[in-house]
Amino acid sequence: MSDAPDDDRGHRRPHTQPMAAPFLELDLMRELEQLHGEPEWTSGQNSRTLVKFDDLRIVLMALRARARVPGHQTKGRISIQTVVGHIVVRAEGRTFDLRSGALLALDQGLSHDVEALEDSAFLLTIAWPA
Repeated sequence: MSDAPDDDRGHRRPHTQPMAAPFLELDLMRELEQLHGEPEWTSGQNSRTLVKFDDLRIVLMALRARARVPGHQTKGRISIQTVVGHIVVRAEGRTFDLRSGALLALDQGLSHDVEALEDSAFLLTIAWPA
């Protein structure tokens, strides 16, 4: 998955609700159940963009145990919030152990990768500079 603002490769399915509206209310557990029920989940990774504004994205990512998101970087600041499970984020020589409920924020341009130590899901929030 790319962190580029105009990259729509992750949109494999139509969204059932607007992704950019004055108010968005989401049931993360229901969204996660849907991700687990899709054919892409058999690869060990699936994601869905939940919120899409010009300067902000919120993506729900599900990873099976030992699945990895390889090293990459983004021009925007990001946060990674573990919803369920246990993930490890490696960034700039540091390792961050993120269990359910943990939140990590990274400045723009920092190379990072993500590995699930057990079946996990996290929210990736990307904010691009103006």
